[in-house]
Amino acid sequence: MGQRQDLLAGAKRCIAEKGYSRTTARDITAASGANLAAIGYHFGSKEALLNAAVVESLEEWGTAIEQARGHSETGEPLARLERFLAGFLAGSVEQRATLVASVQAFAEAEFAPDVRQQLAETYEQSRRSIAAMLLDIDPAAVDEAGRQLGSLVLAVITGTALQWLIEPEATPSASALTAAVRALFTTQT
Repeated sequence: MGQRQDLLAGAKRCIAEKGYSRTTARDITAASGANLAAIGYHFGSKEALLNAAVVESLEEWGTAIEQARGHSETGEPLARLERFLAGFLAGSVEQRATLVASVQAFAEAEFAPDVRQQLAETYEQSRRSIAAMLLDIDPAAVDEAGRQLGSLVLAVITGTALQWLIEPEATPSASALTAAVRALFTTQT
């Protein structure tokens, strides 16, 4: 890796271990092996480096979601959803640092327009990708109703990720989440 990539990797580790607001430039240089001047040279400021690290973490989270999706799956949409959630939850252990950094991006987006824009782009891509997986169609064919379905499932994913970060043992399983979704549609009122 080059010094720029070393700084990004070090910043991501620091964000995951200490949090965005508690990470200092010295923490990043210690984690990356770079010197303080390299932060200014490559990124302009510590905040710009941290924002770049958050954006990269968001991209990695999007990739983790996409990998959990897997290849074209057969079966009804709820069965595909359950397999997807099972893959996502199974991958959460190894993606914990990425999840932590991604969650911190939500708060940072309020103050960093580039982080907000990247978060919006990641969410839009995820909505369509998730809808395509559930509906077993090409992402380009996802209409507005499909996009809304993707939004609902993305809300489930984000909420589940937050629960998992706070209390992994109490987080509902993929089958429990799918059963709850199924109950919404089968409960008579």
